[in-house]
Amino acid sequence: MVRLIVFTDLDGTLLDHSDYSHEAAMPALMALKTQNIPLILASSKTAAEIMPLHAELGLGDWPVIVENGAQSVRPGAGSTDRSEYDRLRAILAGLPPDLAGPYRGFGDMTDAEVAQITGLSSEAAALARQRNFTEPGLWQGTDEGLTAFLDALSENGVTARRGGRFLTLSFGGTKAGQMAAIMHDLDRDTAIALGDAPNDIEMIETADHGVIIRNDHGKDIPPLPGEAEGRITRSTLPGPQGWIAEVLRLLDTLGIDRRAD
Repeated sequence: MVRLIVFTDLDGTLLDHSDYSHEAAMPALMALKTQNIPLILASSKTAAEIMPLHAELGLGDWPVIVENGAQSVRPGAGSTDRSEYDRLRAILAGLPPDLAGPYRGFGDMTDAEVAQITGLSSEAAALARQRNFTEPGLWQGTDEGLTAFLDALSENGVTARRGGRFLTLSFGGTKAGQMAAIMHDLDRDTAIALGDAPNDIEMIETADHGVIIRNDHGKDIPPLPGEAEGRITRSTLPGPQGWIAEVLRLLDTLGIDRRAD
């Protein structure tokens, strides 16, 4: 019997893109729970944003991969430790003003500004600004200035990743990198990973069974080498409808009983 673990992205994957509901995925969520299969939420969201959902899903002490893989945290642990974020902000503050001036991070913004830029409610924006490990922001300078800015950050051990609109700074870490550590800690040998966007590619490719959830609302994932091998599949349905279909299919493929003992 495989020792299975499931890693999942949230928005557009486990959660419906329009109303952020997970109701459509409940049968598969219950199947995982009855077999005590860890479900690990992996998102670009902060711990403050994810933990209420984690509790709502009844995921107990399972860890969560936060801030796009910068770290994994357990409920009640690490949510108030901002030392890494403070160190990141200190490096930014130490750069010459003409170099860092065109970059405006969440730490430079108010809740209202983040809400306006992201479309989040003011309450949700406040949670998004409770960062522990990474700093998303907007670059408003030239391409040449951006190159110099990134070079200076690199000299201080800071990496940058471009998302849809944000340039996110961190000290490294990816969803895929966190997967290996969590699997070791939980003594799991087989992983399913599900996601719908390019920032999920590393996680999907790392898993034994990767699933690309159909994305009708954003940038899709291009063809991946694992698809030709059959190790990576695509859902025909979007969001949580595709999530439930693929999770239940893989449970059947792996010979795992969906029913409670």
